[in-house]
Amino acid sequence: MVLAIDSLKTSFISPTPPLPLKPYKNLRSSQNPEKARNLIIHCSIHPDPWSLSTGNRPKPISKNPKNPLSDDNARRIIKAKARYLSVLRRNQGPQAQTPKWIRRTPEQMVQYLQDDRNGHLYGKHVVAAIRLVRSLSARPEGSYNMREVMGSFVAKLSFREMCVVLKEQRGWRQARDFFEWMKLQLSYQPSVIVYTILLRVYGQVGKIKLAEQAFLEMLEAGCEPDEVACGTMLCAYARWGRYKAMLSFYSAVQERGITPSIAVFNFMLSSLQKKSLHVKVKDLWREMVDKGVVPNNFTYTVVISSLVKEGLLEESFKTFNEMKNLGFVPEEVTYSLLISLSSKTGNQDEAITLYEDMKSRGIVLSNYTCASLLTLYYKIGDYSKALSLFSEMEKNKIVADEVIYGLLIRIYGKLGLYEDAQKTFEETEHLGLLTDEKTYIAMAQVHLKSRNYEKALNIMELMRSKNIWFSRFSYIVLLQCYVMKEDLASAETTFQALSKTGLPDAGSCDDILNLYIKLDLLEKAEDFIFQIRKDQVKFDMELCKTVMKVYCKKGMLREAKQLIHEMVTNGLIKDSEFVQTLSMFMLEESGRPDYGDDTVVALKQIDTMALELMLRLYLTVGNAFKIEEILKMLLKAAGGLQVASQLISKFNREGDMSKAQSLNDQLVKLGCRAEDASIASLISLYAKQHKLKKAIEVFSAVEGSPTTGKLIYISMIDAYAKCGKAEEAYRLYEEVNDKGIEVGVVALSKVVHALANCGKHQEAENVIRTSFQNGLELDTVAYNTFINATLEAGRLHFADSIYERMVSLRVAPSIQTYNIMISVYGRGRKLDKAVEMFNKARSSGVSLDEKTYTNLIGYYGKAGKSHEASLLFREMQDEGIKPGKVSYNIMINVYATAGLHHEAQQLFQAMLKKGCSPDSLTYLALIRAYTGSSKFLEAEETIMSMQNEGVPPSCVHLNQLLSALTKAGFTEEAERVYYKLLSAGLSPDVACYRTMLRGYLEYGHVEKGISFFEQIRESLEPDRFIMSSAVKFYKSAGKERESEAVLDSMKSLGIPFLKNLEAGSKTKAP
Repeated sequence: MVLAIDSLKTSFISPTPPLPLKPYKNLRSSQNPEKARNLIIHCSIHPDPWSLSTGNRPKPISKNPKNPLSDDNARRIIKAKARYLSVLRRNQGPQAQTPKWIRRTPEQMVQYLQDDRNGHLYGKHVVAAIRLVRSLSARPEGSYNMREVMGSFVAKLSFREMCVVLKEQRGWRQARDFFEWMKLQLSYQPSVIVYTILLRVYGQVGKIKLAEQAFLEMLEAGCEPDEVACGTMLCAYARWGRYKAMLSFYSAVQERGITPSIAVFNFMLSSLQKKSLHVKVKDLWREMVDKGVVPNNFTYTVVISSLVKEGLLEESFKTFNEMKNLGFVPEEVTYSLLISLSSKTGNQDEAITLYEDMKSRGIVLSNYTCASLLTLYYKIGDYSKALSLFSEMEKNKIVADEVIYGLLIRIYGKLGLYEDAQKTFEETEHLGLLTDEKTYIAMAQVHLKSRNYEKALNIMELMRSKNIWFSRFSYIVLLQCYVMKEDLASAETTFQALSKTGLPDAGSCDDILNLYIKLDLLEKAEDFIFQIRKDQVKFDMELCKTVMKVYCKKGMLREAKQLIHEMVTNGLIKDSEFVQTLSMFMLEESGRPDYGDDTVVALKQIDTMALELMLRLYLTVGNAFKIEEILKMLLKAAGGLQVASQLISKFNREGDMSKAQSLNDQLVKLGCRAEDASIASLISLYAKQHKLKKAIEVFSAVEGSPTTGKLIYISMIDAYAKCGKAEEAYRLYEEVNDKGIEVGVVALSKVVHALANCGKHQEAENVIRTSFQNGLELDTVAYNTFINATLEAGRLHFADSIYERMVSLRVAPSIQTYNIMISVYGRGRKLDKAVEMFNKARSSGVSLDEKTYTNLIGYYGKAGKSHEASLLFREMQDEGIKPGKVSYNIMINVYATAGLHHEAQQLFQAMLKKGCSPDSLTYLALIRAYTGSSKFLEAEETIMSMQNEGVPPSCVHLNQLLSALTKAGFTEEAERVYYKLLSAGLSPDVACYRTMLRGYLEYGHVEKGISFFEQIRESLEPDRFIMSSAVKFYKSAGKERESEAVLDSMKSLGIPFLKNLEAGSKTKAP
């Protein structure tokens, strides 16, 4: 405080008690000015000296003229005049209460006429003085002398008029200078009024030091400050945030027994609240109430706001109810603050009651209140009310801000309305409200909840592109995105960025550790655990469990014990059954916590997950004693057998057969049997690895039990099928049926599939017919299996009848059903029906796949309808189905069959352009297209280009070209190509040998044929055509002995001679 309290030697600050209040009826100025200065100033309540002539009987004229007005009466007259003018302003209109006559003394009337006021508030000379002093604001300080400026007004202004001029000043400099001139006038007398006016002028512009100096001057002049003067000074301090000086001055005011008005208290309370001094607001409020000052609406609003911000719920509502009982209508902001506090403290019913009260009073909600209510509904999960509130906002045209849109996004995410959440996010962006990190994060979390990590990452990238700063929480969400995506490199980079913001949280550590486990990177997981323990990351229970999983998977017994010891030491054992269970079995007697003597209580605290982890740990380290001990304890606990069975299934999923088998054996040893699902999974695992003998052992151990369920039988049937033992699968299926065990359509489908695969078509058909006879309710998959099995058996009519049965029983066909049926009709050369089936699939609403199109395209090609095939291929691409390698191969083959080598070449180039790499079959189809159009050079170039593209040519490619050349009579070209590819490292097969010999034989190249045969005979397996051709060659050349030798060899090998072969058959004239 600038005002130096210690230096003041006045009675205002001194500790002496205040002067006693004196009752006054007619307060008049004393003849002794010194006595007048010692009077205590009060707001007078005497009748207004100006009486309106309203028809009432006028007061009698005083016999004695009125004395000059004292300072006290001057304040009274000013207030009375203000009330009078207020009445005049209020009563304008047809019923206006206007004065007919105002009684004045002759002296007052003379002065009124001299002033030429003519009904104005001030006389002309007063108005002129006001304007003159105000005009000085345009001149720089020090450029004028107030004495000279006001020289014409000396002795013309009364004290009251000078006060008016001072009050009407707008600039503090003019007020200061005028006051200095005013003090030099004869009519001036020190008064609390003039100093109060000056204090107000200084206070309005923040000239606190000048105000303090003026206040000191007032005290030195002997003017005792009254309520108004003190209030003006307090308001000046409050207005400019000088709360320390304000409180110090308020203490001095209290010592003098002066109680400020409610308006001053409001100023003080508001100033303290703006400085977030809510405790001082509460203390001042209590002092004010104790003094009996009646609060108004503004007072309650400020006080409740501070109580709310201090978290004083009970006191806030007590004050709020008091406010309503006094008839004050609370403002929207008061309701809003109370609703927000109720939501934060979990007092949901009170918050909703306040909201209903607001609605009943017709108070329109603000954005902040709506956001508080939406947050409340979000927390309690009442999403319907949240959406209803948003609809009400739209109805009342309350503009939502980014916070509200962010809450809506979260609510839609909780409800699974991901599209609505996305639309809300896009609307926020469109409105230009998307600026807060929290809104982006909310949308990213919604996408993560829907398992759509790509969209979540897009949101995070959008946030980065908008240059929005990534907080710690942003990095946590970004890490969750990469963990879900299983992008290890990005997840590690994000975790490093998160670590730079401070020690990583337990949840993020748990996320990246689970990623390591999922990717089977246990070494990295171990290093990561070592690092976070070194960094002293605070473990929560989830992280503790994940770390224990790693230790148990790796058999790290010492580290596991150390971790549990730390958890016990840190006090986690108090409320964690998981840690309690681990410590009970893993720690030594000295390190175990005291559970008391009641072992039943200890058993109730058993955590099955902890036992499961310990079983895994001791199975890894091979401690049979501990395994048995833990397993016994687990079996005593509720649901223990289920936990052990689930652990067997987990081992099976991980492919760890030894642990699964060991645990199963331990259960059998203890007289228990794992659940059917676990045994079935163990059998399936052995079948997957083609260890049928082991699977049979597991099955045999439970086969005779009456409790053996169908899951085990199904898994054993599947094991036989996978291991190529279709007959055993069929036998077991019949045995199960004979026992009356319903294994269901899954096992039935597997049996049929296995029988069809190994060529047991009749047995497969028997199973199908039996299922029909027994009235089995089949699903779509079973029907598909049956139709496919009969298709492979060539029983096309039976396949058609199965489909008709399926349709008649209203079993919905799948896309696989339509694909199989297109093949059924295609093989049966019923192209019209195949097309009809394709159209039926298209009109059924089932999404057609590439196979559907490719299937029909192939049959179009076989029927010679290359144009229809080409149109269908184009339609497939128009539908957005990207052709794969198989589709391209089939279409090129269609063109090859039709002899359209140009179209085949173009399609091949298009295939390369779209990034689809050709394979051996693609090149074979292209070679077929070239050879079919007698483009032998292009075919040869294609074979050579295969090697350059890294696709090794095979004998099939070579034979395709050789066959075309020899058929066209270009045997020399065929020879050249043959030896060229032979030198390139290609090893011809029997088909190539036959092609070459057939060309030599048909065109009568006997010598070349003999030479070729003798060249390959040593490396050749006995072949009827080749040996018969050799006999013909030798006979044509007159080499009977060699001919007979080959014939004898054929007879000894039991190979019959081909008699219809003739050398030079294509050179003879027809």
